[in-house]
Amino acid sequence: MEPDLFTNISNNEHEEIISLRKELTDANYRYYVLSQPTLSDKEFDDKLRRLQDLEALHPEWSDPNSPTQKVGSDLVGGKFERVKHQYPMLSLANTYSQEEIQDWLHHLPENVEIVCELKYDGLSISLWYEDGYLVKAVTRGDGVQGDNVLANIRTIGSIPQHLDGVPKHFEMRGEVLLPWERFEALNREREEQEEPLFANPRNAASGTLKLQDVKEVAKRGLTCYLYYMLGEDLPAETHYDRLATAKQWGFPVSDAIRVCHSIEEVMEYIRYWGEERKKLPVATDGIVLKVNNFRQQVSLGFTAKSPRWAIAYKFPAEKQLTLLRAITYQVGRTGVVTPVANLEPVQLSGTIVQRATLHNEDFIRSLSIQAGDRVWVEKGGEIIPKITGKEGETNEEGYHYIFPETCPECGARLVRIEGEAAWRCPNEEGCPPQIKGKIEHFVSRKAMNIDGLGEETIGLLYDQGLLRTIADIYDLKAEDIARLERLGDKSAANIIAGIEASKSVPWARVLFALGIRMVGETTAKKIARRFRSVDELQWATKEQLMAIDDVGEQIADNIIGYFAAFGNIEILTRLKAAGVQMSATDEETPLGTALEGQTIVISGTFTQHSRDEYKVLIEQYGGKNVSSVSKKTSFILAGEAMGPEKRKKAESLGVPLVSEEEFLAMLSNN
Repeated sequence: MEPDLFTNISNNEHEEIISLRKELTDANYRYYVLSQPTLSDKEFDDKLRRLQDLEALHPEWSDPNSPTQKVGSDLVGGKFERVKHQYPMLSLANTYSQEEIQDWLHHLPENVEIVCELKYDGLSISLWYEDGYLVKAVTRGDGVQGDNVLANIRTIGSIPQHLDGVPKHFEMRGEVLLPWERFEALNREREEQEEPLFANPRNAASGTLKLQDVKEVAKRGLTCYLYYMLGEDLPAETHYDRLATAKQWGFPVSDAIRVCHSIEEVMEYIRYWGEERKKLPVATDGIVLKVNNFRQQVSLGFTAKSPRWAIAYKFPAEKQLTLLRAITYQVGRTGVVTPVANLEPVQLSGTIVQRATLHNEDFIRSLSIQAGDRVWVEKGGEIIPKITGKEGETNEEGYHYIFPETCPECGARLVRIEGEAAWRCPNEEGCPPQIKGKIEHFVSRKAMNIDGLGEETIGLLYDQGLLRTIADIYDLKAEDIARLERLGDKSAANIIAGIEASKSVPWARVLFALGIRMVGETTAKKIARRFRSVDELQWATKEQLMAIDDVGEQIADNIIGYFAAFGNIEILTRLKAAGVQMSATDEETPLGTALEGQTIVISGTFTQHSRDEYKVLIEQYGGKNVSSVSKKTSFILAGEAMGPEKRKKAESLGVPLVSEEEFLAMLSNN
């Protein structure tokens, strides 16, 4: 009996549907929650469209949990207050085809006005205003509910906190963005710390908005553009007029919005911004088209996950085919060896690309690339060039890529720790890039902040034999520096002054500056609060270290390993002798235990101390600062003009309010 061809096709399509659903669900999680995308936008959209086509052919296999029926979720478990949207927050249908845009326009009612807007590539946000006050800032989440990130949103200066003469209740929706300039600076800092780089500003903005440290959020410099107003009894009958009103109220609304009355005007807008967007200070990845009249929007309605009255046209990613001339290798300060693609120069998004990271051995082998291949380089909405594939099929017999066995800088045999993708050079004390990298980290702004000791100067001092460890910095003499190329007496004096000033840097920053692997700025602060000096930390047990928030087994092992190395003990002894702060000062020392184990929210304005000063006091008395009210909140330190939403939430949960005077009395009694 011959096999049933149609049965085989059907089974194959069912397997493909299941496979696509699993792959897209995982991609959504990595994109929205982890801010670590595994698929490009185009790859994701192509797979989603294939899934939609298969599900249309086989309605008997429908599933309400399919990625075609749900909005990708950015919900972060346990970190923020979960809030249900007043109106569902749906995603837009999108296309990469201008012909499909024209088809969509043809199916709309006659004489309809279309509002064209730039599609900003950031994180969607919903701002809720009550009685003129900003009371909630909710992420898209899963479209039905999102995370309230109000404290982080308050760091964006362009978002109004209070307005007069506005409707009693309304909502503004928009996009939180990290400007290109800030994105590049952030990635430079992460590269210095050998932390994974953000692929694009969207992922950086998403990761920033989900941080628990409001100060760190403020430092990164987020911005925002708002593009939709929702609510009842709102001004204007059209989308464009309503945005014009919002702009008059002080909301950040783009100047690039335009009302179009024909297909020709829409296509001209798309062509114009296809080039001009490259000059903007923030990332854009397309154009959004919306029906202007609200009554027509209501008439057109919605699908399960997107409105029928709006669509997004996404610009195709720019990619070029070029020659992979060679693969070279860079050694970082922690010994990680990173392969780099050296390319035949090619122009992408207005810049010449000659190099691109290849991440690690596994990445290279996954693409089966080697020197001499012609490879696809893509930039699109991502500022970091990446290799996405190669021309032609791989001939397994002709594939001979081998990762180096020895360090390209010092010749030491490389090691690869189980569970890690990277190869490392273990020769910490004799590998030049590691030595110089540790010194560069030590003097950096967030560490010892020694002005004038940049990468070039450190290189010159290293070449002269004057710098081999971070402790050597404190033996430098002005005359040693002044005689170096391109330096002089004035530069030397400034560097010596910076070295002297670094001796007053607090213990927590000194700990970060030491460059212990995986001990970042925030983790160093937490460790320094528990272990008040280098002498205490040196004898800490693994169990004691792992009892600290954010310190896991690997970080604990790294700390213990650092103090087990004789060379490090010698360096610490010299730093202490030079006068570097190797223990906590009075300002850093705990003042008591009055707030031990208590979780406290600060709201309102105060007269005797600033909010930041109160946060420091809470930590010095053993308490923990949090931004949102929950059942776990011990009390709210309530000042003048306390947020009405926090007051309402406190009343519903029975969380007590403590005045400024009562709070200071609590500390005084302790």
